[in-house]
This record gives sequence, structure tokens and C-alpha cells, in this order.
Amino acid sequence: MIRIVAAGVGGFVLVFIESYIVLLLKGYHSIEFGGMAPFISVWAMNFFLLFSIFTHIKIWLEEREATREETIN
Repeated sequence: MIRIVAAGVGGFVLVFIESYIVLLLKGYHSIEFGGMAPFISVWAMNFFLLFSIFTHIKIWLEEREATREETIN
């Protein structure tokens, strides 16, 4: 559940960070997303990117903990 919330909020923040980078690189003064559908599409891509990263980190931590328990026993 925490992964979903973190990915949702992080995906939303990443949209604005990516927009700011485009503003700087291209010299634009504003960005038009073209409506809600393209904005939600970009947010969804960022959401799934972050969710997969968080899932990978969770699995890695669980395996690391299991390895430590095997080493101790």
C-alpha cells in the first residue's frame, strides 16, 4: 500500500520535474500538455516506473534479510 501511494505522489512530482527540465533545455516559458489525457498518460508512465522500482527494492530487501537470517543460523 505504501508503494502505491509513494509511486502515485512521486509520479505526480516527476511530471513537474520533467516539465521543468524541458523548459530549461528548450528555452520554453510554459508547457501545454494538451488536456488531461496526455497529462494522465505521463503520470501513469511515471507511476508504473516508480512502482516497479519500489517493488524491486522491496524484493531485494526481503532477500537480503533472508540471507542474513540464514547466515546467522
